[in-house]
Amino acid sequence: QLGDMVTRQALKGRETAALLRGIFKGSPCSQRSGVLRRLQVYKHCVPLVESGDLHLGKVSEIIGLLMLEARQLPGHALAELAILFVDVIKGGNLSNGKSLELFSTVLTALASSKESLAYGKGELNGEEFKKQLINTLCSSKYVPFCQLHHALVRLKISQDIPLSAEELQFVVEKVLRMFSKLDLQEIPPLVYQLLLLSAKGSKKTVLEGIIGFFNQLDKRQKEEQRVPQSVDLEVATMPLDQLRHVEGTVILHIVSVINLDQDLGEELIRHLKTEQQKDPGKALCPFSVALLLSVAVKHRLQEQIFDFLKTSITRSCKDLQFLQASKFLQDLFPQQYDVTTVILEVVKNSAFGWDHVTQGLVDLGFSLMESYEPKKPFGGKAADTTYGLSKMPAQQACRLGASILLETFKVHEPIRSDILEQVLNRVLTKAASPVSHFIDLLSNIVVSAPLVLQTSSSKVTETFDNLSFLPIDTVQGLLRAVQPLLKVSMSVRDSLILVLQKAIFSRQLDARKAAVAGFLLLLRNFKILGSLSSSQCSQVIGATQVQADVHACYNSAANEAFCLEILGSLRRCLSQQADVRLMLYEGFYDVLRRNSQLASSIMETLLSQIKQYYLPQPDLLPPLKLEGCIMAQGDQIFLQEPLAHLLCCIQHCLAWYKSTVHLCQGAEDDEEEEDVGFEQNFEEMLESVTRRMIKSELEDFELDKSADFSLSSGVGVKNNIYAIQVMGICEVLIEYNFNIGNFSKNKFEDVLGLFTCYNKLSEILKEKAGKNKSTLGNKTARSFLSMGFVSTLLTALFRDNAQGHEESLAVLRSSTEFLRYAVSVALQKVQQLEETGQTDGPDGQNPEKMFQNLCKITRVLLWRYTSIPTVVEESGKKKGKSISLLCLEGLLRIFNTVQQLYAARIPQFLQALDITDGDAEETDINVTEKAAFQIRQFQRSLVNQFSSAEDDFNSKETQSLITVLSTLSKLLDPASQQFLQFLTWTVKICKENALEDIACCKGLLSLLFSLHVLYKSPVSLLRELAQDIHACLGDIDQDIEVESRSHFAIVNAKTAAPTVCLLVLGQADKVLEEVDWLIKKLTSLGADTSEDSSQASNQTQALEKGVILQLGTLLTVYHELVQTALPAGSCVDTLLRSLSKTYAILTSLIKHYIQACRSTSNTIPGRLEKLVKLSGSHLTPQCYSFITYVQNIHSESLSFVEEKKKKKKKEDEAAAVSTVMAKVLRETKPIPNLIFAIEQYEKFLIHLSKKSKVNLMQYMKLSTSRDFRINASMLDSALQEHNTEDAENEPDNEQSSTAEQPDENQEPKKKRRRKK
Repeated sequence: QLGDMVTRQALKGRETAALLRGIFKGSPCSQRSGVLRRLQVYKHCVPLVESGDLHLGKVSEIIGLLMLEARQLPGHALAELAILFVDVIKGGNLSNGKSLELFSTVLTALASSKESLAYGKGELNGEEFKKQLINTLCSSKYVPFCQLHHALVRLKISQDIPLSAEELQFVVEKVLRMFSKLDLQEIPPLVYQLLLLSAKGSKKTVLEGIIGFFNQLDKRQKEEQRVPQSVDLEVATMPLDQLRHVEGTVILHIVSVINLDQDLGEELIRHLKTEQQKDPGKALCPFSVALLLSVAVKHRLQEQIFDFLKTSITRSCKDLQFLQASKFLQDLFPQQYDVTTVILEVVKNSAFGWDHVTQGLVDLGFSLMESYEPKKPFGGKAADTTYGLSKMPAQQACRLGASILLETFKVHEPIRSDILEQVLNRVLTKAASPVSHFIDLLSNIVVSAPLVLQTSSSKVTETFDNLSFLPIDTVQGLLRAVQPLLKVSMSVRDSLILVLQKAIFSRQLDARKAAVAGFLLLLRNFKILGSLSSSQCSQVIGATQVQADVHACYNSAANEAFCLEILGSLRRCLSQQADVRLMLYEGFYDVLRRNSQLASSIMETLLSQIKQYYLPQPDLLPPLKLEGCIMAQGDQIFLQEPLAHLLCCIQHCLAWYKSTVHLCQGAEDDEEEEDVGFEQNFEEMLESVTRRMIKSELEDFELDKSADFSLSSGVGVKNNIYAIQVMGICEVLIEYNFNIGNFSKNKFEDVLGLFTCYNKLSEILKEKAGKNKSTLGNKTARSFLSMGFVSTLLTALFRDNAQGHEESLAVLRSSTEFLRYAVSVALQKVQQLEETGQTDGPDGQNPEKMFQNLCKITRVLLWRYTSIPTVVEESGKKKGKSISLLCLEGLLRIFNTVQQLYAARIPQFLQALDITDGDAEETDINVTEKAAFQIRQFQRSLVNQFSSAEDDFNSKETQSLITVLSTLSKLLDPASQQFLQFLTWTVKICKENALEDIACCKGLLSLLFSLHVLYKSPVSLLRELAQDIHACLGDIDQDIEVESRSHFAIVNAKTAAPTVCLLVLGQADKVLEEVDWLIKKLTSLGADTSEDSSQASNQTQALEKGVILQLGTLLTVYHELVQTALPAGSCVDTLLRSLSKTYAILTSLIKHYIQACRSTSNTIPGRLEKLVKLSGSHLTPQCYSFITYVQNIHSESLSFVEEKKKKKKKEDEAAAVSTVMAKVLRETKPIPNLIFAIEQYEKFLIHLSKKSKVNLMQYMKLSTSRDFRINASMLDSALQEHNTEDAENEPDNEQSSTAEQPDENQEPKKKRRRKK
C-alpha cells in the first residue's frame, strides 16, 4: 500500500518528499518493523526512479532524501539493498542511472559497517562484503548491447566509492579488457570515465592500456591494407576514417584530462620513457606520438616532450646506423624500428581532422631543423650537405624535420601561411648561419602549391625588402625557390623588380651582386614569345613548376619590353667591380639559351664590351690591352675587368648562337643582315687574337722568368693578375679553336701553339710558388675549359680511332704535356663537382648534363688506365705525375662523387662504363654484377703492383688502388656471391704479401675490416692478427721464444707496431662498443615482464650467447697483445685504455646477471662461468705482468736520461728531465685506471658468487704487481750510499723511478685488510 501511495504522489507531482519523510519518521530503525518498512520503500523507489516516468527534478529530490536516510539503516538491510542493486544492474534495467548515486552511498555505508553479514554460506564484515560485490559486478557476463552501459556504470560507481588500490586496479583492468569487445564508437566515453577514475591511482595502467589498444588496432589496420581481401571477412570491419576519428576524440579526452590533472601528463612521459628503453616500437607508435604532440601544444610539458622526441629520433637513427654497419648485430636484431616512418605516419593520419596535432607537428618540425641544422665550421664556408645522401643521425633528424613540415603543409590548409611565414623569417634572421635546409624546404613548398602562395604573397614581398642585406648564396637560393610564384603573381614580380632596381645602385657590393642575380633569374624565366623552346633548357628549376602556361596572361610585347628594360639595367653593371661583371658573364649564356630572342641585344652588349680592350691592328702584339683590366687604388692593385671570363662568355654564346639560331633562321632574311654583322665581327676578332697570341712572347705581356710574382708588392700582384688572365685567354681560345677546327691539322697546330704559351706561364708560376710556398697557395687557377669540352677532348685524344682524324690528332697526341694537362683539368672539374655540386661554365648547374659528362670522362680514364700500365709509361720520363696515375686519381674522385651526388643513378653509371653493351636495355641492371666487373679490373692492377720488382713498386698508386677498391666495394650487396669472393681475395692478399709500405698496409687492413664486419663478426680475424703481432715483436719475457704461426704476411717487423697493432685495437674497440650496446639492450629486455615473456627470454638467451662468445674471443686477442713486447708510445697507451674498457664491459655483464638473479631464481649459465675462468687465467695475471713491463720500459728511459744528464751542462739538465718525466707520467696515467677496473670487476664477481651460490672467485688469483715491491739489489746499493757521507748530494732518482707506483699501491691496502 505504501508503495502505491508513493507512486501515485510522485506521478501527480505532489509533495512526495514530505510523504517519504513522514514514512521514515514513523519507522524508527530501532524497531524491526520500522526497518522492514524502510527497506520496502527503498526497494519500491529504485525501480520507480529508473522507470523514466518521473520528472528529473522529482527524481533528484527522492534520491537525495533516500541517500540522507541510508546511513541510518543497519548492516543487514544495507547488504540486502546492495544485492538488489547488483541484480538491477545485471539485468540491464537502468534507464538513466540516477539511482547509482544511492548505490554508492549504500556501498560506502556498508564498508564502514562493523556487523558480520551473511554472504552465501559464510559471514563477512562490511569491507569484505563490499569487495565481493565489486568483484561480482566486474566479473559477470552481460548481454552484448548493454556492455558499454555496464562499463560506464562500474566506472561511475568506482569514482564515488572509496576503493583500495587493488580494487581500483581490478576495476581498471576489467574495463580495459572489455575494449576489444566494444564497438569503436563506444570507446571514447569509456576512456573519459577511466581517465577521471585515474585521478585516484592506476594512472600507468590506464595509459598503458589505452595506448596498447590503439597501437594494436593500427597494426591490424596496416595488415588489412597489406592483404586487401582478408580471409577472415569478419575481422575486416574497421573503416579507416572511423578508426582515425575515434583516435582523435580519445586524444582530445586525454589532453583535456591532463589539463586538469598535471600528474597524468608526467606519468605519460615517464611511462613512455621506460617503455622506450625496452621496446621503442611499443612506446612510440603513431598513436602515442600524436598524443604527445597534442599534449605539447599548450602545456608546460612541451620542453620535456620535445626533448624526449628528439632524443628518441636521434637514438633511433644511431641504432639503425649501428645495425647496418655490422652483420653480427643484424643477425641478432632482424627487425629494425624506424621512428621517422612513425612520425610521418602521424602527419598522414592527422589529415582526418586531428587539428589538435598540427601545431605540435609544426613546432616539432622547426625544432628538429634548428637543433640539427648544418654546422658552420669556424671561419669557413658552411659544409653544404644538400646534395649527397645524409649519413649522420643529426642530418637525418634535420631532414626529417623538413619532411614533417612539407607533408603537414600539403595536408593542412589552415596552417600553411603560418609555416610559410616561419620559414621566411628563419631565412632572413639566420643569415649568418647556413640556411640551405630552410631554402630547400621553401622551394619544395612553393613547388607543391604555387597558387596557394598567392594568398601569402605579402609575406614574400616583405622578404624581398631585405634582399640587399642577405649573403649572395641565400639570395640566389631564395629567388630560385620563389621563382614559380613570380610567374603566377604580377604584384610579387613588380615588387621584386623595384627592390632589385634600388639594389643595383646600392653602396654595398653584396647588394649589387644580389641585384644582378635577381635580374638574370628574371631574364631566364620570362620568355619572349618566338624564343626557341630548346629542349636542352630544362634546368634544375625550370618553367615546368607551374603547369599552366601563364605567359598567355600578358602579351609577348610586354614581356619583351620588360626584358629589354632589365638588360638596360644590367648594362650599367658592366662598369662596376669585377665581381659584379663576373656574375653577368657567367649568367648571360643561360639567359641566351632560355630566351633566344634576346640574342642580338646580348651579343651587341658583349661586342661593345670587348672592343674596349681589343687592338684591331693586325701586327700589334699582344692583341689585347691588359693595362685596362686593372685599376690601382692607393698602393693596392685590383682586377677591374675579368677579360678571360668575358672572352669565355663570348665564345660560349657564339657557339650556341651558331648551332641553334642558324638552323631556324632560313626564312627571315631581313634579320639575317644585322645578325651576321656581329657574328662575323666576333669570328674575325677571335681568329686574329688566336694568331697573335701564338706569336706573342711572354715579354710582350711583361711577364718572363725574371718578373716578380710575390703577392707582397704591387708589381707582383699586377703580374699575377696578368698571368692568370693570359692563361685564361689561352684556354678559352684552345676550346674555341678545337670546336671550330673540325679536326683540321692547322687548327690543332694552333691549339698546341696556344697551349705552349699557357704552359710556359704555368711552369713559371709553379716554380715561383715553389720558392715562396707561403705566398701563392699552391693551387692552380681554375680552368676555363667547360666540363662538356673536357669530356669531348679526352674522348678525342684517347679513344678516337676514326681514320680521317688520325693525322690531325697525332699533332696533339705527340705532346705528353698536353695529354697530362687534359687529364688534370678533368680531375679539377670532378673535384669542383664533388665539393660544390656544380662546375663552372655552361650547363655546370644542370645535373643531367654533368652526369652524362662524368660517364664519358670515366669511360676514357678507365680505358686509359687499364690499357696502359704506369710502369710502361714511367720508364720514359721522371718529371711530374704520370698520366696513368692521374687517371687513377680521377677515377677515385669520380667513384666518390657518383656515390655522393648520383646515388639513385649508380645503375645507369655502371651501365655506361660497360663498353661491351653500351646501348643495352635499361630494364634491370644488376649493380652488384657490374660493380664486381669493375672491381676485377682494379684487382688485376693491384696484383701487378704487388708482383712487380722492388724499384717499380709505386706506393702512391697502390694506395689509390686500395681506396678505389674500398669505394667500389660499397656497391656490392653483402649477401651476394661477389661480395664473398672479394672478401676472400682481400684475405688472401693480406696473407700472402709482405707489404712494408705503412700507408698501403693501413689501407688494405682497413678494407679487410670494413668488408669483414658486413659478412660476420671480425673477432677470429683479430685473434689471428694479434698472434702474428706477438710472434713478430716477441714476448715481454725475453727468455720465452714465441712459436711463429704466421697467418698474415702483411704483419712484419716494419708494420706490426704501431700500424697493425693500432688498427687491431681500433677494431676491437668497435666490437666492444657493439657488445656494450647489446648489454644495454639485454638489461632493458630483462626489465620487461610482459605477457610474451617466452619470446623475450628466447631473444635474451640469443643475445647473452652472442655477448659471451664475442667477449671470449676478444679476451684471447688481448691475451696475445698483453704478452707482446710493444714499443713504448701510442700502442702501449691504447692497449691499456682498451683493457680498462674491456674490464668495464665485463663488469656491466656481471651486473646484468646479478640483476637477473634478483628478479628470477635463475642459475648462471655455464658459458658465463667459462668466460670468468678465461678472464682469470688468460687475462688478469698477464695484465699485471704487462704493467710491470711498462713500468720497466719507463724506468729505463728515465735512467737513460740520468746518464745523459751527467754528460750535459747544468742548464739543459732540468729541461730534459722534466720533459721525460712529463712523458712518463702521461703514458703511465692509464695504469691506475686499469687496476681500478680489474678490482671493480672482481668486486662484482664476489657479489654474483653470493647471489648465485657459485664460487666464481676460485678462478681469480690474487696478483703480485699490486703489492709493494722491494728491489733487493737497489736497496743494498742505496744503503751503502747512505753510509757514505755524501748522501745529501745524491740526485733523488729513486723517487723518480718509482714515481708512478704509489697510485696503485693505495687501493690494495684495503684489499689486504679485507682478507684478514
